[in-house]
Amino acid sequence: MVKETKLYDDLGVSSGASEADIKKAYRKAALKYHPDKPGGNEEKFKQISEAYDILSDKEKRELYDQYGLEAARKGGVPMPEPGQGGGFPGGGGFPGGAGGFPGGGFSSGGGGGGPQTFHFSSGGGGPGGFGGFSSGDAFNIFNSFGQQGGFDDEGDDYGGFANLFGGRAGRRAGGMGGGMGGMGGMPRQRARSPERTQVTVKMPVSLEDLCTGATKKMKITRKGPSGQPEEKVLTVNIKPGWKAGTKLTFAGEGDSQPNGGQQDVVFVIEQKPNPVFTRDGDDLKMSIKLSLKEALCGFTKIIETLEGKKLKIEQRLPINPGHIITYPNYGMPISKKPGERGQLIITIKVDFPSSLTDAQRKAIEDNF
Repeated sequence: MVKETKLYDDLGVSSGASEADIKKAYRKAALKYHPDKPGGNEEKFKQISEAYDILSDKEKRELYDQYGLEAARKGGVPMPEPGQGGGFPGGGGFPGGAGGFPGGGFSSGGGGGGPQTFHFSSGGGGPGGFGGFSSGDAFNIFNSFGQQGGFDDEGDDYGGFANLFGGRAGRRAGGMGGGMGGMGGMPRQRARSPERTQVTVKMPVSLEDLCTGATKKMKITRKGPSGQPEEKVLTVNIKPGWKAGTKLTFAGEGDSQPNGGQQDVVFVIEQKPNPVFTRDGDDLKMSIKLSLKEALCGFTKIIETLEGKKLKIEQRLPINPGHIITYPNYGMPISKKPGERGQLIITIKVDFPSSLTDAQRKAIEDNF
C-alpha cells in the first residue's frame, strides 16, 4: 500500500499505473498545461513534471510509495527528529553511510571541544533537491521527454511537438528556446536562461551563541558537475545579536544544476529554546520566584546572566507578584549598533503557601 497518492493524482493515474500509462498521462498533461500554450498553467506544469520525474524513475517511485514525497525528493529515507530512534531495521542506521543518505538528509553532531559540525546533503538525486522543484526543472524534463521521442506517438495529434525534438522528421531540437512556430498558433517561447535555485537549511543555534557569537562548521554533500557527490565544509560566522530568521547565503555552493550553474546554499538561523531566558527583540526576559516571606520582608538573590556573569538582585521593601525589575545593557547585543545592548527584564513571581497553621494565621491577623 502506497504512503500517499498525490503524484498519481496529479497525473490522473492509479498507484498501480504502468510506465506506459505514466508516460502517456504526462504527455497529455504537459501539452495541456505548457505555459507557452494559450490557457497553459505554469504551476500545474511544474506539478505534473515533478510527478513524472519521480514516478518514471523506479528507485524514486519506490521511495515515494514507501516513504512519501520528501523521501523521493531527497533521494533517501526521511531523517527522524532529534531524540527519536532511527526507525530503521537493525537499530537506526541510515542507508547511504555517514552523511545521512544518498542525495538528501540533515543531521547535526557535536565536535568535541571544537566548533559544532552539521552534516547535510543538498539533494543530489535529481531536479529540485532541498531548493524545491523549479520552472527550469520542469522545462528540462519536458525538453528531454521530447528529445527522446515522447511526443512522437502514432495516432496521436500533438500539434507538431514531435518535429521540434527530432522525431520522425529526423531533426534534433536545441531546446524550447528555438521557437514553437507551426504549432497551431502557439506563441513563440523566449529563450530561458538557467534558473538559479536555492537550497535552504535551518541551522539551530543556542541563545548563548546568538548572544556571544560563534563559529559553525557546516559539512555539505552536494552533486558535482559530473553528477557524483562531493563534500565541502562551509564556515558560518555567527555574529553577536543575530536573530532567528537571519539568513547567510553561500552563492554557488550547492548542487550542480542540469541546466547550468549551481544552487546557492542558504543557512537560516533557528533559535533553540532556553530553559531560563526568552528573547523579545533585543531584550532578554526571565522570572524569579520568591517565597511569601521574601516578598514581604525583602530578599537578596544572585542570578547568572546568559553570558555567565553574576548579577545581585536585592530588595528590602515588600514587592508584589508581577513586579518588573529592569537592568539596562544586560540584554542581547544589538548587531546593527556595536557596543549597545537591550535590557534584562525580570518578572517577580510569588509562591504563596497552600495552607496556614493556626499560629501563622494569628500572626497575620494580629499584624495586618
